[in-house]
Amino acid sequence: MKPLKLEDHLRRCHPDKIGKDLKYFQTLKEKYEKRLTVHSTFSSTSESYDDGLWAFYNISLLIAKSGKPHTIGEQLILPAVEEVLNTVLHKSSFDILERIPSSNNTTKTY
Repeated sequence: MKPLKLEDHLRRCHPDKIGKDLKYFQTLKEKYEKRLTVHSTFSSTSESYDDGLWAFYNISLLIAKSGKPHTIGEQLILPAVEEVLNTVLHKSSFDILERIPSSNNTTKTY
């Protein structure tokens, strides 16, 4: 908003906040930005599921381009990914590999 219209809006709609200092409005803005919304509640779980689907898609694409049977994913690629996660990143592979669907667990619900 333009400053003149902002001042007019403050006088008309929020007369109780006319004497407040800048710090008050900055804390209001921070609280507004940190509030919990429906989108933020569901985005974290859906993002991790989407990441797993993208990983599965990319792995499947690599397998298809190589001309190898699809079972190579469960026999070679996923164990290799698990080894990299454990050895290089020092992370538990169980949580991450749970997000990557495979032909054995495609009926998993999220």
